[in-house]
Amino acid sequence: LSAPERIVGAIELALGATGPLAGQHVVVTAGATREAIDPIRILTNRSTGKMGYAIARAAIQAGARVTLISAPTNLSPVEGAEMIDIESALELLDAVQTHVAGADALIMAAAVADYRPLDVATDKIKKADADMAIQLTRNPDILATVGTPGAIRVGFAAETRDHEANALGKLERKNLDMIVANDAREAMGSDENAVTLYFRDGRIETLGRDAKTDLAQQIVARVGALILARRAPSL
Repeated sequence: LSAPERIVGAIELALGATGPLAGQHVVVTAGATREAIDPIRILTNRSTGKMGYAIARAAIQAGARVTLISAPTNLSPVEGAEMIDIESALELLDAVQTHVAGADALIMAAAVADYRPLDVATDKIKKADADMAIQLTRNPDILATVGTPGAIRVGFAAETRDHEANALGKLERKNLDMIVANDAREAMGSDENAVTLYFRDGRIETLGRDAKTDLAQQIVARVGALILARRAPSL
């Protein structure tokens, strides 16, 4: 981190000490996982990790203790977060299982590869005259696999069509409290986004196009409200 980034990070930590998420542990995942084909080549996607990193920073500003589990990105580490570096979906699964225990919220902003090569070549695959086929196998569904007793569960649905139907399907299948839906073609690589939030209780909230940093603050505010509602004694 540069000196200005360290100064900003220190100010954020100081301001967050008494913030609305003070004392809460939030686990955030970010970036595009990489699935090895051979020692040189990978399968991945266009996610930059900007949304996940912005959410991690917003959670710190709100006072949370943040664990940021990140696939490779070109972004600077988030000052004040516990940074956990991973590459593949299987590594991400292991890291989430390790660090989510006792957490108050899990926010899965990472773009996880649905498939990985069934066999990874130990040496670089050489070019040949014939076509080549790579057999893929399904990666585990991390949110559907990992148990998070007592934690708020937030997923992302980056879609190119049928946004609402796909988001609501994921909300139910993955047992989420909230899912953030957006158009993947507009979101990936951009500093801006427009999202729709779908909640377990049926609420729907649209956040118009804005900087990802500003959207992250609004998303974290909703997560904070969900944490407080879950912790509040029932009347």
